[in-house]
Amino acid sequence: MFIQTEATPNPATLKFLPGCTVLASGTLDMPDRAAAERSPLARRLFEVAGVSGVFLGQDFVSVTKTEGEWHQLKPALLGAIMEHFMSGAPIVETGSDGEASDEFFEDGDAETVAIIKDLIETRVRPAVANDGGDITFKGFKNGVVYLAMKGACSGCPSSTATLKHGIQNLLRHYVPDVVEVQPV
Repeated sequence: MFIQTEATPNPATLKFLPGCTVLASGTLDMPDRAAAERSPLARRLFEVAGVSGVFLGQDFVSVTKTEGEWHQLKPALLGAIMEHFMSGAPIVETGSDGEASDEFFEDGDAETVAIIKDLIETRVRPAVANDGGDITFKGFKNGVVYLAMKGACSGCPSSTATLKHGIQNLLRHYVPDVVEVQPV
């Protein structure tokens, strides 16, 4: 098994590409050890000293560190990922539900929200996934779109610029009701 690695815009996060499906659908953000209880792979990665977060995408694993240098952490992380995939153990244990939807918006804004979600799904999420993260719609109120940044995007120094200059401009161009984009 050959696992590629890619740098992300967040210097504290590294993206691992195992060359196979990690999650068949959706994403899974585990920003701490407690959240990793539902994923044997994430639990294994949290055993490596310095790991502070794990994010699973369709074909990648993003790992965030709090300390240490990547050249020291990378071999242990590559070993943990390889051992996990070679063992045949599940990535996520059966019965683990996805994140609950806690979206908020007025009923009268349903059509606008549908357009916003479509733009995020088709134009924003694929680009963000390339950087080892994910972005999800959380709400819309008084012209403000609320988005959650996950994985490599969470805490990334350039995430504010991505939100304000990239996503905000895109949404304002296509959806006149959008005034601003805010992180949750």
